Amino acid sequence: MVLARVKGQAVASAKAAALEGRRLLLVELLTVDGEEALPTRRHLVCVDSVGAGQGQVVLLVQGSSARQCPGMGDLPVDAVLVGIVDAVSSGGRRFAQAAA
Repeated sequence: MVLARVKGQAVASAKAAALEGRRLLLVELLTVDGEEALPTRRHLVCVDSVGAGQGQVVLLVQGSSARQCPGMGDLPVDAVLVGIVDAVSSGGRRFAQAAA
């Protein structure tokens, strides 16, 4: 699983029929450095399966793990948001949590 922050939406009026009705979100991958989660300037478009919103820290899975998510088996997806992060801690210290 990968930590990321939702940066916005991706809108595609022309897309595979299997993706109709699926929300696509633009996320920026995060890296952990000591006691903070830092942006990497690397972005992905993911299918949202959890109702994530702008600014929230999320968990995503890619590849075969993405297709194992409920309802994703027949979809042409490579990245799916599977969780909204409440908090992340390392060594008992909290260093990242979802934006309000």
